[in-house]
Amino acid sequence: MKRMSMVQAINEALDIMMAENPRVFLLGEDIGHMGGDFGVTRGLWQKYGAERVRDTPLSEAAIIGTAIGAAMVGMRPVPEIMFADFLGTCYDQIVNNAAKMHYMFDGQFKAPIVIRTAAGGGFGGGPHHSQSVEGWFMNVPGLVVVGPATPYDAKGMLIASIENDNPILFLEHKALYKVRGEVEEGKYTVPLRQAKVAREGTDVTVVAAMKMVHEALAAAEELATEGISVEVVDLRTLRPWDAETVLTSVAKTGRAVVANEAPKMGGLGADVSAAISEESFHHLKAPVQRVCGLDTPIPFSQPLEKIILPGKEDIKAAVRKTVDY
Repeated sequence: MKRMSMVQAINEALDIMMAENPRVFLLGEDIGHMGGDFGVTRGLWQKYGAERVRDTPLSEAAIIGTAIGAAMVGMRPVPEIMFADFLGTCYDQIVNNAAKMHYMFDGQFKAPIVIRTAAGGGFGGGPHHSQSVEGWFMNVPGLVVVGPATPYDAKGMLIASIENDNPILFLEHKALYKVRGEVEEGKYTVPLRQAKVAREGTDVTVVAAMKMVHEALAAAEELATEGISVEVVDLRTLRPWDAETVLTSVAKTGRAVVANEAPKMGGLGADVSAAISEESFHHLKAPVQRVCGLDTPIPFSQPLEKIILPGKEDIKAAVRKTVDY
């Protein structure tokens, strides 16, 4: 094990897979000599050359279209979309081509692409560089959406994603790029579609993903001083999410809070809370609470952004509400 940041963990995963499999190649804006907007691909252009670390024109539709075509003839492309907000410009390629490829061609073709992109707010990026976009893709059969919260999971899940035959949207929360943690050396995988219990507890289950996992863990630590034992479930894969782990935890605690950075309407939090209410109704001692962002575009102003985006204090308030019900 060695300690590294999430940026370093993702870079190491890409390096391992490119060294192992010559069909793996990267493409995206400024990912070559510059090393990417966040430094995730730094050093790979020098090591593998411009053929396998391809700088592209500023066209997300071209990036994803090229990746899908390459995947159909046996390559393993890992395209980078600089900011998740820009997925809107290649949405049709992802939703109507990549996600449906295997189904429409009865397995004769597939689209094993891993779309890496930086998501989430909290840094003053404004309305076009700060969105949590997983809700845009929750209703798309054939697509897998991954959102790691730790460097260990980021490395292992990226390796697993590149080896997977499904089109995968790999969300990297910008606020977590500098988070450091213990990471296993060499190649290993973390299974997709499998949540993990990040903290054991007995009174309330908090289901979260990406940055909200860290907010939930901080809230749980402080609530423990009030005598409230919080169990934190890290979804890790957002679509399809691991209902078995979540419902097992809720059956144990009898209370649930779902924490998601995106706006409340139509998002991941809505889907998870609905499933808990439907499947665990008789286990619940209180209504499910959702902690989500406000229903507004994200401003450039960081003081306003802090009001709009949910955090530790919002989770603590929701947990207390379920306990006091």
